[in-house]
This record gives sequence, C-alpha cells and structure tokens, in this order.
Amino acid sequence: MRYFDFHCDTIYESLTKACDISNPDFHITPQKSAYLSPYIQCFAICVPEEIKGDNATRMFKEAYHRLVEQCKKFNISLIKSSEDIKTVAENRGKGAIFTVENASVLAGKLENIELFKEYNVKFVTLTWNGRNELGDGAMVSHSNGITPFGISVIKKLEEYNITVDVSHASDRLFYDIFSRSTKPIVATHSNSRAITNVKRNLTDEQFNIIKNKKGLVGLNLHKYFLNNNPNNVSAYDVLKHTEHFLSLGGEDVISFGADFDGCELPDDISGIDSISNIFELFLKHNYNEKLLNKIFFENAYKFCENFDKY
Repeated sequence: MRYFDFHCDTIYESLTKACDISNPDFHITPQKSAYLSPYIQCFAICVPEEIKGDNATRMFKEAYHRLVEQCKKFNISLIKSSEDIKTVAENRGKGAIFTVENASVLAGKLENIELFKEYNVKFVTLTWNGRNELGDGAMVSHSNGITPFGISVIKKLEEYNITVDVSHASDRLFYDIFSRSTKPIVATHSNSRAITNVKRNLTDEQFNIIKNKKGLVGLNLHKYFLNNNPNNVSAYDVLKHTEHFLSLGGEDVISFGADFDGCELPDDISGIDSISNIFELFLKHNYNEKLLNKIFFENAYKFCENFDKY
C-alpha cells in the first residue's frame, strides 16, 4: 500500500525520550509501517512554547540530527529535493521529510532561515497554538494576526521554496498569511470546522482558499478534531470530514497529516498500522481506488514533486 503523510511528532518524541523511533509505544515505528511501500512521512519538530530564543533553535538542530541518525539506522531516505521524492516513489522505499511546527525556532532572527535551507526543511507553521515573534496561534484570544517579523519570514520562506503551513494559525493569522503569500499554502494536519467546531479546524472558506492556491489539506486523526463528542469518536469520523471536503471540490486537495505521536487517537485507530484499515473502510463506503490513491498518496506526492519549482 502507498502512503504519504504530512505530519507526525515522532521525531520530537524520539528526541525528548532519548530513544529510537522503533519504540513500540510510538504510533509510528519502522516495524508498524513495514507494509507501506512507498511510504513518505513528514517528521515535524514542534518546539514547546515555553522554550524560547536560542534554546528553541538548539532543539531544532538536535531534532534534525536525530532524524538523520534514525534514517541511517532504519534505512529511510532523507528527502532533500524533488528528485529524492521521485526516487523513493519509484523504488517503493521509505522517505522522511523534515518540517517545523512553530517557527519560534528562528529565535526572532531572520538569518536563521538559512538553517531551514541547510537542514532541508520543506514545511513551516509560523506558530503553534499561542503567540510568538511571528504571530498568533489558534488559541490566542483577540488575535492580532501576523507581526512585521512574520511578514518578513513569509517572504524569505518563499524565496527558499519552503511552503507555509497554516495549521495552528489563528483565523486572523490565516488570512494575513493568505494575503501575503504568492505561492501555494498547506494545512498539514487540520480537519473541517463544519464537522467538528474547534479552532484548529478549517472553515469552508479557508479550505477553498487553500484549494484555489493549489495547496493541500492533511486529514488529522486527533479525536478532538474528528468529533464534537470525542467520547463517541471512531475511524468513521475520518470519512465524514473527507466527504465534506469532497463536497467542496477537494478531490485533488485532500491528503493525510495524521498527527501520529502528537495526538489522542480514536479507540479503533492504533497508529500507522491502522492506515490500511481506514483505506478498507473507505472502500466499503463506495470510494473507488483511484480517488483513494489520490487521498492516501498521489495528491501529496504531486505537490511535493514540484518542491524545486515552487
């Protein structure tokens, strides 16, 4: 089975718990994902909001070196370019993309974006849920949106072909990013607010903006983003969010950003080993394989094979 996932926190867990990604308690391990071929996974470093300045930058560097080490240990290709994406797909291999969740890792210094280029970062959220030097996240009351530094960062990211990720952005920050970006934007791990009314999910208007900018939206498996009553959540709720996005014309927009190792899963989803079960659930509800291949792999692959063009 082919699978491409835009977001997990596994490398953060590996770093902070000082263990390999083979830890059986993790949602993603090389063993659990062995049946996926090809399999491309974005590994995010999410620096906690209480870690600031140079300490945040240091943690970002440590996470990258941990990812390099783990890729070598478990025969995973570290993806640096569009050509690497194609090679992994053609050889039905395993690939890792390094991403940033919370650009506080820049420590307020525009020159630190050079590190993003050096460390092959491909997606960056400006914030997590709170406020930082770039703007206001989804849980900030009375958001002020983007800061002058955040505006400078967007411009620089686009110069380096690094895609801005609007997951975790407040609504005001989302529209500030949209009005200032000249390239596609993505929401790597966000669901539909029309189905589950939480601030971390996307409104229909926001989804359509991403669609019209030729971006992508990754379905998130966090149970609190799947159902307004998380006690009743199941894999079937993934289907509900997918159907809603499809009703908005999202056939070429939907992908996965499961948020493995960074979320609480429904009881009937255990981790990466459950992806095939979700695929089968979709098939039972009359989704054809062509559409499912788009959602589970091709949409993300086609976006990322154009990294260098962006």
